[in-house]
Amino acid sequence: MKNWTTSESEKTVEQTPLAKMNSAKEHLYNYHDSYQEEQLIYQHLLHLVQMESPDRMIERFRALFIERANYPEPEILPILDKIIASKTAQEDFKFFLNRCCHILVNRWYMQPQLHQGIMDLISLFDLSPNTSGVNSFRFREIRRLRELVNIFIESDQYLFLRRFSQVVNQTPKLNSRKDNQPLVNLISRYPYLYEHCLISEDSTFEQQETVRHFQAQVQKKFEIDLSQYVTYKVRRVQILRKVSLSEANQILRPINNPTLLSDSDLYSTLKQFIGKSEGNYTYQERAQQIIQYSSKTAKFHDFKDELYDYLITSVDGKYGKRLFNTRLYNYLQDTLPDANDYNVNESLIVRTCSKLLDFLVVNNQTSLQHSTFLDLISNQGSLTTISLLVKVLLICRKVKPHLEKRLAILFNHYETATTNSIDWLVATLEQLNVAMSIHFGHIDLSFFKRFC
Repeated sequence: MKNWTTSESEKTVEQTPLAKMNSAKEHLYNYHDSYQEEQLIYQHLLHLVQMESPDRMIERFRALFIERANYPEPEILPILDKIIASKTAQEDFKFFLNRCCHILVNRWYMQPQLHQGIMDLISLFDLSPNTSGVNSFRFREIRRLRELVNIFIESDQYLFLRRFSQVVNQTPKLNSRKDNQPLVNLISRYPYLYEHCLISEDSTFEQQETVRHFQAQVQKKFEIDLSQYVTYKVRRVQILRKVSLSEANQILRPINNPTLLSDSDLYSTLKQFIGKSEGNYTYQERAQQIIQYSSKTAKFHDFKDELYDYLITSVDGKYGKRLFNTRLYNYLQDTLPDANDYNVNESLIVRTCSKLLDFLVVNNQTSLQHSTFLDLISNQGSLTTISLLVKVLLICRKVKPHLEKRLAILFNHYETATTNSIDWLVATLEQLNVAMSIHFGHIDLSFFKRFC
């Protein structure tokens, strides 16, 4: 089987340490001034969400946080008014409202038939309050509430919440890339991005657990679908050696390709990460050799030389000799030079591999410098570039979250771009999905080795 092709504003005077301390104390005092009120509303919502339907809870949410009127329990409104009147509401209300949303989301997520309620809840924030017939006093309260809600809508908390609602309610389409839609619509396909695209730094433990639970479900389903598809393609090739095409179609039930890769590209990806792509060794076997080398008495400068030799075998010869190999070698030599005469240890390996991923993909969210990544893909393709990244992960699995963060930075940067305009990134994300499943998942495709 050789292939599968099938068709501020003004500056302020810098505060003294004492002024900063007093400011912090004031903020803490004011925060706790509304802390009890926040807890009352949390408990109120926790109680209701266990008893009422999503439709009814959304009506309540609109009455409380959008209209600030006609709430079934009117005694709750003065509690909310105290929260929005807090001196720190400008900074803290978004976290409070985010928690309120997640009380509902976390409950509904556990019941798939209620997932639409999550999307409907997020859609509430597209609405404006109805101010007709509202007296001037209530209008001021509603206007203040709306100002704070708008701050929430512009926050990372709302962005992550909206993304999560999209992921939960989205069924990945096999032809999504052909639809030429915004990249963000494909986020459900890439569970390795979830922790960095769906969890904010202030997320509660419950919010994090909800995302991670969903992440595990999506990853498991992808691995099952991929395994079934590969099995189907292998059996199909075997059967076609014995019977006609029409007979083979009757024997085997067709299974859809769970990736956005063509059959040919999927075959090449599987062969790259399962077969012997490093001479007589697989990627896993070659990585073990480097790990064993580093576990001996090698000095750090020797390890960096070995690491360089290990990596450049995944770089196209002509392209590497032009410039990349020299840049990579110099980068490694400039990495932690004060440690060159130390024995290699885990800390040095983790720091070196983390810096390598910064160099190969993107440094940070501020600079978004990823010209090396683009250059690699332009000159040698996404598969060879992904191979380089996977080799780094295989000798230091602890940097896997670091790579996922780098890729999430790129995903966030390009999320509004259409898939046709960034097909290189879609291919990269799809191939990495396969590679991650093979090396870090629970999928067993050992039978495929016979066809590599």
